[in-house]
Amino acid sequence: AYVADGHHRSASAARVGAELRKDNESHSGEEDYNWFLTVFFPDDQLNVLPYNRTVTDLNGNSESDFLKKIQSMFNVNEADDGVPLRSGETRMFLGERWYSIIWDEIGNDPVSSLDVSVLQDRLLAPVLGISDPRTDNRIDFIGGIRGTQELERRVFKKDAAVAFSMYPVNVSQLMSIADSGSIMPPKSTWFEPKLRSGLFIHTF
Repeated sequence: AYVADGHHRSASAARVGAELRKDNESHSGEEDYNWFLTVFFPDDQLNVLPYNRTVTDLNGNSESDFLKKIQSMFNVNEADDGVPLRSGETRMFLGERWYSIIWDEIGNDPVSSLDVSVLQDRLLAPVLGISDPRTDNRIDFIGGIRGTQELERRVFKKDAAVAFSMYPVNVSQLMSIADSGSIMPPKSTWFEPKLRSGLFIHTF
């Protein structure tokens, strides 16, 4: 079994369980704190959608200067829509246009070769100055379930200066990274189906 979503909740439950086991001299393994609520899905019923990105500003660049910089780094062409056709491509919405950004193969490392890693390491960090996407409030992450229209809307409303539409990671890539003991980059997968929102409280 692989944890597809809820890593932080799983880790928190494990830490709480460890603390309670340590404090319970009569620990038997049957206590409620040894368990937490989970749901299993077969991998062939799991749909992985992209986790797209928006950035609030161009790090001091004009739109034309920003475009020139990435054209010197990638194969950039205007595109009809915001849906990338394959891994190794992202679509960018800048101004009122979609662009296709394509790069060469990036080695065989299962994590650094992911599209989200390439975008972060080769564009977001060096050009837009987003060194840590976990803490930088200039970047936002948009679940693929909301479509590329949401990216366009944010740019048109000036909530973002640029948006990036990603190609989704597949389940095989996810399992390969987990099997290697590596960790997925932040906000790299949006899983469907998602359970209905709710709150469960179980005291022990």
